[in-house]
Amino acid sequence: MAETAVSLVIEHLVPLLIQEAQLLNGIHEEVVGIKCEMEMIQSFLKDADTRAEKDGTTNVAKAWVKQVREEAYHIEDVIDEYILHFAKQPHKRRRRFYLLQKISHIAIYLKLHVIASEIQGINKTLDGIRKSGERYGFNTIGKRLSGSDTKSVTWHDPRVTSLFLDEAEVVGIENPKAELIEKLVEGPSKCMVISVVGIGGLGKTTLVKKVYDNEKVTMHFDCHAWITVSQSYKMEELLRDMINQFYKSRKEFAPREIDIMKETSLIEVLKQYLRELRYVVIFDDLWHTEFWRYIKCGFPENDKGNRIIITTRSEDVAPSDKESIYYHVYKLPPLPLEKALELFYRKVFQREEGHCPPDFIELSRAIVGRCEGLPLAIVAIGGLLSTKDKVLHEWHKFHSSLSSELESNPHLINITKILSLSYHDLPYKLKACFLYFGMFPEDYFINCARLIRLWIAEGFVKEKQGLTLEEVAQDCLKELIHRSLVQVEMVDSRGKIRSCRVHDMLREVILSRSEELNFRLVSIRNYSSFDKIARRLSIQNNSNASLQSITSSQTRSILVFGVDEVPKSFLEICFSNFKLMKTMDFEGAPIDYIPKEVGNLFHLKYLSLRDTKVQILPKSIGELHNLETLDLKRSLVSELPAEITGLYKLQYLGAYIENFDTEFSIDSRRGVKIHSGIGCLQSLQKLVKIEANNTALITELGSLRQLRKFEIANLKRENGMDLCTALGKMSHLQALTINGTSQEEVLELQMMSSPLPLLQSLGLYGRLEKLPEWIPKHKTIVRICLFWSRLMDDPLMVLQALPNLMILRIYDGYIGEQLHIEGGGFQKLKWLGLENLEGFNRLTIDEGALPLLETILIGPCPQLKEVPCSIHHLKCLKYLIFYDMPTEFVLSLQPNEGPDFWKVTHVPSVLFWYKIQGLRYKSYKLGDPELLDRLRR
Repeated sequence: MAETAVSLVIEHLVPLLIQEAQLLNGIHEEVVGIKCEMEMIQSFLKDADTRAEKDGTTNVAKAWVKQVREEAYHIEDVIDEYILHFAKQPHKRRRRFYLLQKISHIAIYLKLHVIASEIQGINKTLDGIRKSGERYGFNTIGKRLSGSDTKSVTWHDPRVTSLFLDEAEVVGIENPKAELIEKLVEGPSKCMVISVVGIGGLGKTTLVKKVYDNEKVTMHFDCHAWITVSQSYKMEELLRDMINQFYKSRKEFAPREIDIMKETSLIEVLKQYLRELRYVVIFDDLWHTEFWRYIKCGFPENDKGNRIIITTRSEDVAPSDKESIYYHVYKLPPLPLEKALELFYRKVFQREEGHCPPDFIELSRAIVGRCEGLPLAIVAIGGLLSTKDKVLHEWHKFHSSLSSELESNPHLINITKILSLSYHDLPYKLKACFLYFGMFPEDYFINCARLIRLWIAEGFVKEKQGLTLEEVAQDCLKELIHRSLVQVEMVDSRGKIRSCRVHDMLREVILSRSEELNFRLVSIRNYSSFDKIARRLSIQNNSNASLQSITSSQTRSILVFGVDEVPKSFLEICFSNFKLMKTMDFEGAPIDYIPKEVGNLFHLKYLSLRDTKVQILPKSIGELHNLETLDLKRSLVSELPAEITGLYKLQYLGAYIENFDTEFSIDSRRGVKIHSGIGCLQSLQKLVKIEANNTALITELGSLRQLRKFEIANLKRENGMDLCTALGKMSHLQALTINGTSQEEVLELQMMSSPLPLLQSLGLYGRLEKLPEWIPKHKTIVRICLFWSRLMDDPLMVLQALPNLMILRIYDGYIGEQLHIEGGGFQKLKWLGLENLEGFNRLTIDEGALPLLETILIGPCPQLKEVPCSIHHLKCLKYLIFYDMPTEFVLSLQPNEGPDFWKVTHVPSVLFWYKIQGLRYKSYKLGDPELLDRLRR
């Protein structure tokens, strides 16, 4: 992982070679030399990491990698100091002509010589490190360490034992076992491929082995084979093993000649043998996508109901269920708490026949809670505790020190070994991204957009042609999720992942790697025991004293979580001393100002003041010429300084103030004022949420042609045409929100010349005299929200033809009486909201409409008398929600007495919301006695 530090430095050197380094004779050549040495060492490091991951690593290797990492950081510091020095000079002085011409520039010239001398010294150091690496065997990728330095590590993979567990030793697999057995012995005659996917240690192999050994399965198939694939395999040996197992399962002898056959011949033998047989085969522990693409050629399709099961940690490895209706992906869930406790008790209290003494119940729950349903961890920890005396004091001590026990206790080493396999299998581009999760506190739900922008600021994401850095980072996150290394916590109604986290056991793996590699991670709670040259600081649950002890000028990133107070002295240190800082995330921190010294942070790429009490940005913010992200959401900043226009690299500007006095369901975000000149920010991709102050400002918006997301507030009717003209130039726009000055302000938006080709989300807050004609032309649109539109014509008649619309919300958007959805309408709609429609009294849904609808939200609609009869045709409907609806309407839907109850019996969840206090609502289920009492009062 030191290779990541080196990789970042190499990329940093390239622009320096192109721009700054040509200022002084000698520097350019020296920087070229550094780049060459670093590229040589980079290949050595990959070899070192590979060996360390497979065999452990030696003290010599650790020392060598540590030297390289520290020198890489030294190079980064020197380069950044160099760039910072010239950033302080007027642009014209940077030219060599002025350097040599003016006596006043002698100091600058001398500074360059100092830097040149440092770079020469670095070159000598790197050359020495490389040569020492060659002496110790780091000269060929894949070559083993030689002589007495080689360390033999014996490790017995605990997954092997899972193949031989008795039925009584297995807990919590009854339902998935039954489900898989049913898929094997029943269903179509075509060959089915079932992939069992989940994090390492979840019990995939155990589950599938119990299915494979089940009598129903063994009796159903003519022949069977179990093949363990793992990360390294030889295809010829694997094919021979499979052929032998198939023959053996039929009590036959495989042909002897297969021992000398090559791959293609073996595949022919396999296909020929299976041609008339019903077979089942298990491929356990797949890691690589190419394996399935190759091996599937060996299986004939004979319509006999053949079955193939794959276990893997990665969804990307599993044959996609989008590719074929006969491919199924089964995501194995973690054990629920009660089953996890049952397994734990069986392991720990064997002599007590699995009964936990009352005094140990609470502590057992705490320990099992850390395992988060991972059987591997539960069994290992339970096995260790079964050997210890049942003394509460000892158990408390063990629970408090569990993190260190996972690293050092030989009984628990299997947990980190198994989980680390997934980390080792990551490509280098993802390792830094994965380790960065260690910057966040335990059990912290991480906003995905925030994480992605942090990755970009840290330099972990590399450009790809045709994609923005954010899109590349989103792909990186998806890959980590598909590899079962990151858990999805919240998904919005469009299927977009909003928050994520890592499993506690994986977090321990991350922390152990991060500490070892000096990659992240300083929790301020143990800062005193950590060296003061940490590159990245995660400040969590701190005391003021420890905050004030941070003085390292080499710190590049600061993230703050859960602090009670941030002393002003600490802020001043941050902005005055940390001049090479690149990332500062104060989200949620108790701060109310930013020092004017913020302008000193020339290298700063990311600044978040979200959810803080900061009211004013200093004018010096305009000096942050490398800033890419400025997040002011839910801060108290109501106006951006004119100097903001100097941030010509800014890609993300999020700024709005929450207004908690608004009504339920209405956009509560108030925009911020910005001065003219915004047209200079031509790198902007997201701009949320500015006020439409004047016509000149709106006209300038047309220069922001890279915008993907844009929200504007306080738009006046007379500025609508100018806004349409500006929007027409934003060919990359994907999400657009427009707010009028009030509910009564008419949005004049008819003049859009052509559709926005990539628009997916549209929110309009204001009066519409008629629905803009350009809206139904957007075939890419996924989400539409119309607030206060008060349209006279039924908008559903126009919108129902949109082929990709998934979410439609209409709030006070229609003043007519009837809405009609025709057969075939809204083919992809999943969420429909019809709210605050005073005159609305009838909804008609023709058969064949809304085939994918999952949620309907209605209310308050005082004139609506009944749910449409045709609602029973909506087979995918999961949630039917009514709020603040009339008593008669709600009573008509109640079981036993409501005449319309039959219409909603197929809906799994029918809910009724009523306002109880302020903006708070209480939810009642269908037939709830408390609801009936409320209605009959």
